[in-house]
Amino acid sequence: MDFTLKIYEKLLTVLLENGFKFYTYNEFCLNKPNGKFIILRHDIDKKPKNALAISQIEFELGIKSSFYFKISDDVFKPDIIKKIASMGHEIGYHYRDLVDTNGNLTLAINKFQFNLETFRKIAPVLTIVMDGCPLSKYDNRNLWKTYNYRDFGIVGEPYFDINFDEVFYITDTGRCWDGHKFNIRDKVKTNFKQNYHNTSDIIKSIKNSTLPDKVLITSHPQRWTNNLFYWGIEFISQNFKNLIKRMLNRKKNT
Repeated sequence: MDFTLKIYEKLLTVLLENGFKFYTYNEFCLNKPNGKFIILRHDIDKKPKNALAISQIEFELGIKSSFYFKISDDVFKPDIIKKIASMGHEIGYHYRDLVDTNGNLTLAINKFQFNLETFRKIAPVLTIVMDGCPLSKYDNRNLWKTYNYRDFGIVGEPYFDINFDEVFYITDTGRCWDGHKFNIRDKVKTNFKQNYHNTSDIIKSIKNSTLPDKVLITSHPQRWTNNLFYWGIEFISQNFKNLIKRMLNRKKNT
């Protein structure tokens, strides 16, 4: 069964056994590492307790990763964020300010600054990543056509600061690893041709030495659970979302 904490731990263990080193996104921005490495990123859209469970698994394996939290009431849980930060993981801001202000740039940048300062009262925040918000006509990244996030002490935003012809990008958006037909904004231009559907495919690729040496993995912790009831709810919910996203992509391409 895919998208369980058990198979997630197996994925990490196989990566470690095959010589991959792990970096937070901030560490990548500052050090530009070489060799075989994984940048491990988590976008927390809901169920922050799932993020805490994943952070504990990684901590026990000696891995540090980056957790990007939204500011919404159901996600922004200071106690959980502090616990994750205490294990050495990076905390980042999963921003959606342009969407939340209906495209008003002035309101959006003021909201961004306020939310960033709110996060920094809990943990250092040096990197950010946009929330794709597929149902909105606004792209949160467009905020940076007018403003510069570096003016706010931010050292990196993956969609602007990673060369995806050098770093292979893989994401569980769509609750699979090849959800391109469902994906609205969480996608990149790249020359890599590797394609994986499930986590077992990635594990086989690692063991066969066909996974690229430099990889950014993005996960959404709400999808990963050993609880069969919540696993089933997420499965049904995501299939419905994928249907809507596919329809939106078709409309956009016609």
